[in-house]
Amino acid sequence: MKNSLLVNNIRKLTVVAVFFTQIFLSGCAEKTLEVTTKHVGILCGLEYMSATADSFIDELAELGFVEGENIVFDFQRTNFDIANYQQILKQFVADSVDLIFVFPTEATQEAKKITEGTGIPVVFAVANIEGTELVDNVRNPGGNVTGIRYPGPDIAIKRFEIMMELLPNTKRICIPYQRDYPIVASQLNALKPVAEKADVSIFEIPAADAAEIEQNFNQLSQNRFDAILFLAEPLTVVPEAFRAISKYASKNKIPVVGTSVLVENYTTLFGVNIDPVATGKQAARLAEKILNGKSVGSIPVLSSESYIQLNYKAATEMGITVPEGLLSRSDEIIR
Repeated sequence: MKNSLLVNNIRKLTVVAVFFTQIFLSGCAEKTLEVTTKHVGILCGLEYMSATADSFIDELAELGFVEGENIVFDFQRTNFDIANYQQILKQFVADSVDLIFVFPTEATQEAKKITEGTGIPVVFAVANIEGTELVDNVRNPGGNVTGIRYPGPDIAIKRFEIMMELLPNTKRICIPYQRDYPIVASQLNALKPVAEKADVSIFEIPAADAAEIEQNFNQLSQNRFDAILFLAEPLTVVPEAFRAISKYASKNKIPVVGTSVLVENYTTLFGVNIDPVATGKQAARLAEKILNGKSVGSIPVLSSESYIQLNYKAATEMGITVPEGLLSRSDEIIR
């Protein structure tokens, strides 16, 4: 009788133990399945550099933030359009995204204004920090903004130097650009002393849009320049503007240099720019730190490395001799 009662008690205790074990394990399973999904807004404000955004997403996946699993992207693409930038960024804020990735410079400036006081971190790329008040300084950017600096003044000088390697007899150059674009002044300020030292005069053609660019070049007399040099700015790489410039250049046999662009049968001799894929990866590494809890204002600003693209085919067609040193330094050669 005692043995029977003991057995029954043991059975009851076993059932109770199993019941609570199942509840415990079920609770653990639910906790294990709880995944915090991050929401990231991406504003690609210059289609020419859209590969930056694509590589940003790919690199975040490598770092553990996989789209559809623990992160959602609101990917918005546009070209240089301030009103559109503002509309997209305001929607990101309304949606309370966890982070905004944005480029280029003016889109980043709008992002800083629109996110002020919201606590939403902003990571930029392809943006000049010289004279734009995006950050306090490189080491401690402060506020809610950090990112990957576009080394505009350095690249402007490098473009000029390579132009002089290819076209050593150059004495007069034309520089078209987007009027009042914030990063142009710092590039011109860096470039002018270098050009003066080389005894090269600069003729500037600022314009508001492609139509004005076309009008300005149509009014120019023939053969006024030895080269047309592009700075880092958005207008000259827009197909309509580039086509208008190239028609004038082609008619007057003037080389176009600085940025690597191909529109229809028109192209440039070389481009010095940043590698958009490498830049997107750099930005993703900063974003990963922020998404994992690090304060955005304490993450130092990094710089993109320059990248030389040489159109050897176009140079030879124009009868231009390409120095061996430039060939060996080029990261990409079009033959």
